Amino acid sequence: MSKFEYVTLADAVAAEIASGALKPGDRLPPQRSFAYERKIATSTASRVYAELLRRGLVVGEVGRGTFISGEARHATAAPGEPRGARIDLEFNYPLLPTQSALMAKSLEGLNRTDMLEVALRPSTSSGTQAARAIAADFLTREGWSPKAEQLVFTANGRQCIAAALAAVVPPGGRCGVEALTYPFIKGIAARLGVTLVPLAMDDAGVRPDAVQKADREGHLSALYIQPVIQNPLGITMPSSRRTDLLRVVDKLGLVVIEDAVYGFLDDGPPLAALAPESCIVLDSLSKKVAPGLSLGFIVPPLRLRESVMASVRSGGWTASGYAFAAGQRLMGDGTAAELSRLKRIDAQQRQKIAAACLSGFDIQANSKSYHLWLTLPPQWRSQAFAAAAARRDIALTPSSTFAATPGHAPNAIRLALAAPAMDQLEKGLQTLAGMLNAKEEDFDSTE
Repeated sequence: MSKFEYVTLADAVAAEIASGALKPGDRLPPQRSFAYERKIATSTASRVYAELLRRGLVVGEVGRGTFISGEARHATAAPGEPRGARIDLEFNYPLLPTQSALMAKSLEGLNRTDMLEVALRPSTSSGTQAARAIAADFLTREGWSPKAEQLVFTANGRQCIAAALAAVVPPGGRCGVEALTYPFIKGIAARLGVTLVPLAMDDAGVRPDAVQKADREGHLSALYIQPVIQNPLGITMPSSRRTDLLRVVDKLGLVVIEDAVYGFLDDGPPLAALAPESCIVLDSLSKKVAPGLSLGFIVPPLRLRESVMASVRSGGWTASGYAFAAGQRLMGDGTAAELSRLKRIDAQQRQKIAAACLSGFDIQANSKSYHLWLTLPPQWRSQAFAAAAARRDIALTPSSTFAATPGHAPNAIRLALAAPAMDQLEKGLQTLAGMLNAKEEDFDSTE
C-alpha cells in the first residue's frame, strides 16, 4: 500500500462526515477496531486519526475516545469572533455599567483640534518618552517596577504575543507552553513556523521537570506561560514553584514570555520580579479598560528590546497615535487604575454567583478570576455539552480549544464570567446546572 494510504482513508472518513453519514457527536471506534474493520495496520489507523484531528474534523477527549466535531476547522483554530449569544460565557471582556462615563470624563478634550493633530500623527513601537513613563508607572506593582526605557508598545495583547514569540524563537524553533493554554497562541505560532511543546501541569502550574524533559527531547528557545490567574485554569503560581521553575530556566538559558493580561486581578508580581534578565512581560488595556480601546505593552530585558522592536515593526503591529493618546490619558489620570480596582470587585462577585449556582459540581476556580474550569460529569462530553448549551443561547468553550496537543483534552469546559449582566449570568449558570444534572441522551430527546 502507498505510504499516503492514511490520507486516502482520512479523506474517506471526511466524505462520510460531509455527507451526514457521520454526525457531530458521533464516536469513532477505537483505533484497533478501526484498523480491523478497514483491514489496515494499527499504526496506519493511528495516522488516520491524527490526520482527522489535524483537519479539525474530530476531537479527542481523554479517557472517552474520539468524536466527530461540530465543525470543520484547522487544528490550530481558536475561538472565532463573539457570536452574539444571548448569554456569552465564551469571551472574557469585562465591561462595567459605569465605565463609559468614567472614560468619557477622562477623554474630554481629546477631540480638540490641537489634541487631534498630535494624536493622529504616525507612532512608533517605542512611543514617546511621556507615554513610556506613564505606562511604566501604571504597570508597576508591589515587588516589580519596570523601567520606562524597557517599554515597547503594540495595538493589543495578541500582537504582543506574536512580537515576543517572533523575537526570541526562530522559525522552526520550539517554545514550551502549558498543556492547557491561551488558544490564540496556537494560530500565532503556526504562522511564525514555531512548534509549541505542551508542558505537564499540576495544581501549582507548569512543572519544572516537564520543562527539562521537553528541552532534552529537543532544544527549547522559550516558554510562553501565564503565572498569574492562568487561562483557562485560574492557577496563580506559588512562590516555591516560581523559584524552582526559574532555576530550570536559568540552567537551560531559556527566555520566559509571561502573559500578564489577567495579572491586574491579583497581587502577585510577574516572574520578572525574580528574573528580570530572563523574562518578557506582556500586558494590555483590553481587560483593564475595554477591548475597543486597547494598547499592548511588552516589557523585555534591555538586551532584547531592539529585537522586540524590530519584530513589532516587521509585523506591522505598531499601535495608532490615537490609542497612545487615549491610553496615556486613561493611565495618567488614574481612570485605568480605578477601572482595574472596580473590576477586581466585579470578578469576585461573579465568582460567588458561580460558586452558588454550580455548588456540588467539580469546578476549579480562583476567587479573583473572571473564569472557571468545570469538569463535566461522566454522562456528558465537552463538545456535546457546548453544543447543547448553544441551543439554549449560551456560548461557552470546550476543553479542546485550550489543549496544546489536539486530541489531548480533558472532559471539561471553561466558563468566562465577565460579559453577561449579573442577572443573566445567574440565569445562564442555573441553566447549565440543570443540564449537568441530566443525561446527554435524555437532554437531547427534549429538543
